Amino acid sequence: MEELLSKVKQNLILDHNEDDVLLSGFITAAISYAESYQKKSDGYYDGNPMHPTTEQAVIMLSSHFYESRDGSTGGFFADKVEASQQVWHVVNMLLRLNRDVVI
Repeated sequence: MEELLSKVKQNLILDHNEDDVLLSGFITAAISYAESYQKKSDGYYDGNPMHPTTEQAVIMLSSHFYESRDGSTGGFFADKVEASQQVWHVVNMLLRLNRDVVI
């Protein structure tokens, strides 16, 4: 989880630790979404390696949760309603790539 937290913070360009607990919750939710979407059992990625494209989807989704925690699209795209839909589209596409992959 620490490695994923570090990668999410790099993606968000965060250099402080004040939101680490919040980010960890978003990472947990994103991993749970990935497991569900890929039809893997709960906790699958606790004991199994995560494919790089699945990891990227988790990083993107965690970042999206953080930037949109007020319910908006967040970030630079606050004025673009489609931006949130595009994030979900890309995340789902990345997760589909590894739905049946076992490392």
